[in-house]
Amino acid sequence: MKYLVSPGQPSQVSTPLLIGSLATVRSSISNAAARATLQAATRDFKDQAGDTLLVNLPDGGIEQVLIAGGCDVGLNTTQYRKAIQAVASVLATAKVQSAVWTLHSTRVDGGDVYWRVSNGLTAISLATYVYHRHKSTPAPAQPLRRVTVLCDDRSKDSCARAVNENNALGSGLALARDLGNEPPNVCNPTWLLGEARKLGTLDKVTVSALDEKKMRELGMGSFLSVSHGSESPGKLIIVQYKGGKRGDAPVALIGKGITFDTGGISLKPGPGMDEMKFDMCGAASVLGATRAAAEAKLPINIVTLVAAAENMPSGRATRPGDIVRSMSGKTIEILNTDAEGRLVLCDAITYSRRFKPRVVIDVATLTGACVIALGAHASGLFSNDDDLANALLASGDWSGDRAWRMPVWDDYQTQLKSNFADMANVGGREAGSVVAACFLQRFAEDLKWAHLDIAGTAYHSGPRKGSSGRPVPALFRYLVTASGRA
Repeated sequence: MKYLVSPGQPSQVSTPLLIGSLATVRSSISNAAARATLQAATRDFKDQAGDTLLVNLPDGGIEQVLIAGGCDVGLNTTQYRKAIQAVASVLATAKVQSAVWTLHSTRVDGGDVYWRVSNGLTAISLATYVYHRHKSTPAPAQPLRRVTVLCDDRSKDSCARAVNENNALGSGLALARDLGNEPPNVCNPTWLLGEARKLGTLDKVTVSALDEKKMRELGMGSFLSVSHGSESPGKLIIVQYKGGKRGDAPVALIGKGITFDTGGISLKPGPGMDEMKFDMCGAASVLGATRAAAEAKLPINIVTLVAAAENMPSGRATRPGDIVRSMSGKTIEILNTDAEGRLVLCDAITYSRRFKPRVVIDVATLTGACVIALGAHASGLFSNDDDLANALLASGDWSGDRAWRMPVWDDYQTQLKSNFADMANVGGREAGSVVAACFLQRFAEDLKWAHLDIAGTAYHSGPRKGSSGRPVPALFRYLVTASGRA
């Protein structure tokens, strides 16, 4: 999808599809026959947020109109999101190649024109995404290729900025969702490294990786304990984007990249195990956010680490009861091999220190407990720094990709006690997502650190099965803000 911005008034446009409120659409039609058609079609239209109406018009400059209900009155941000998501779902099946968007003229309490355009275009990017790479007969390509935001002189700078950023964000979202949807017989750590290397074609981006030999030399025994059981060797993928000033401390993004998670020797139940290909969605999201930042040319330095491994049972696999030494020197008793994400992430957090990051944000489909706690609506946010936590919460609220802050109190640390090592990798049934975060916090001492548990938000199950792309919108918004562009 390509987003453009153009000056003008709705009454002056010629387009296959005009998207607007009922009043905007009515004032844009001058052809008598078209006005009569529109009047008849809208006679029973409810005109409430979430209602839409697509009307074919007789020959004229505007061939179709898509009316968004409720957008002629002041809306709150929730109502506006409801309206634009309804419109976006119609656009996903539209039979036109281009459209003109005017809904940013809607008055929204707490949402300026930049916010209205940004959230509208993000809704389109999410709704029009398709994935059919492995279909023997691919579905027809999405006809809609271009959406133009119509602006006036007063709003043109804000609209242009939103369009530029959402072209980049749409690209990052597509990458994250494509990576997440790839089947595990294709997407292994080596393949994921190959996809990450493609980011090296972008300006100011370099890509490298550590193989298992190098990780062994560095003492990453925790990471390697996960990849031991697989025929696919683990990789620590390193993507650096240097869009900021030389010497500026980077934002470190770390993604859990378990390309398939059987649970290892602590084998998962069979039903639903196919969805464990999504256990690398943390990695997919940080790569997507990095791509978006680079394409938007944000003035910020980023180092993105992807801890890529496959968790498999075999004669070489780690056993419950094994003790391993992490890169930090801390020892870990592995009581459950299905708690593997934290084992690769802790070494990645330690490795991130060599970049002297200003903040460290790790993203992972880490615990089923987070799904029980928050469902699919909010990602779990854990942090040892209030400013960082508040910035991520604000970014989630702004983008609609929300998170909810959870505690990492010392009270929970006792659950990780081991009689044989410095810590265990699990702590019982209670507060599973909190205890997992507390485990990671032990390796983030003196760092400004945040952890996003996206187990409930990274993908959809059932008829909508597939990667959601979250939390790319929230991460990208955070990077925009951290770069000083907000």
